[in-house]
Amino acid sequence: MGLLTETNEQYYAGQQAFIYAAAQTDFIWTGNANPLVGNTVNSFSNFKFTVEGEVWIQVPGVPAVNTKTYQLSALNTVKINATNSNIAVNDTAIIELEDEFRWTNNGSYEYIKINDIISNFMAIYVGHGKIIPSVKRTDVLFHAKRGIQEFSYDTLKSIKSQELNIPPSLSLLIPQDYVNYVSMMRIDGSGVQHPIYPTNNLFQSPYTVPLQDDSGAITQDSLGENLEGTSISNSRWKNANDSAINGSFTNDMYNAGVYDWNWNKLAYGQRYGLNPETSQDNGWFNMNEREGKLSFSSNLSGALIILHYISDGLSVDYDMRIPKMAEEAMYLHILYSLLAGRSNVPEYIVRRYKIDRRAALRNAKIRLSNIKLNEFVQVMRGKSKQIKS
Repeated sequence: MGLLTETNEQYYAGQQAFIYAAAQTDFIWTGNANPLVGNTVNSFSNFKFTVEGEVWIQVPGVPAVNTKTYQLSALNTVKINATNSNIAVNDTAIIELEDEFRWTNNGSYEYIKINDIISNFMAIYVGHGKIIPSVKRTDVLFHAKRGIQEFSYDTLKSIKSQELNIPPSLSLLIPQDYVNYVSMMRIDGSGVQHPIYPTNNLFQSPYTVPLQDDSGAITQDSLGENLEGTSISNSRWKNANDSAINGSFTNDMYNAGVYDWNWNKLAYGQRYGLNPETSQDNGWFNMNEREGKLSFSSNLSGALIILHYISDGLSVDYDMRIPKMAEEAMYLHILYSLLAGRSNVPEYIVRRYKIDRRAALRNAKIRLSNIKLNEFVQVMRGKSKQIKS
């Protein structure tokens, strides 16, 4: 039996059409994507229901007679009143997914859901005469989730991105499911990306800012807790003159700075003694752990950026899936983790599946790296260019 259960209309158009028959009350969505969020009845829906192009309204309970309303009576079923006069025989009714929900279904064939991973594992690896005679499903679920987390950091295609505008405050909240950043890019007027680098040794936001008295001692409130103040270093960095750091000015513009050279050429990169870490005008960002924010240098105020970051794959149900190219690695990860956590399992058995897990994970990394030979060759053609002396 094939794995594809959706029609072309359901996948490509994100909708399912019905021709109304006399006394029909139910319209059942049969595609892969479940168009409901929440419980089966009175749930918020990620679709719209139309009859002859007119949008009907979702209501709780049984829809009233002769109203353009419907009820979610089951997980994927739209129910209307059987005596509704607003729909006639042979009228066309359509369940159409909202764009953002439809996008989550596009390309989903390359993934396998965590529930399917667990069910397959229980069927193939657990039972009489198998390597694991018995195990609780909750144990398998735990190790599957841990596997998703570990794989997300360096194996799975779990990089997310956000397009953001930097406000005058020069601070943005860290994404809710953020684990670590991959890259920060400024987008110019042509849509080209320019890397924004971390401040590293230039500046780091303090985690605590205790108040001090004239002698330098940290002061406390009436409950004995340290008093907190406003960060002076954050304020200074926010107001810093970036040109005085990266050296992108001439002697005609400034008389003093970090790189105060009598140099009027525009090719600043040729200036002897520049530090490559700071000799760029794309700007910098800093992680403010105290406030849970990303802070940016002053030259990025109003800039459009794209933040690429890593999540752990467990933040929402939609993320809890595995690329099919890493499916075998996930099975072996669960198997090894279960065996390693059990007593009376021979060490050579544990070692054997540890090696198998490592090999499967290495194969998954190679497959998911998505290296294409023709793209690699195109880059390497640049080596044939003649370098002028």
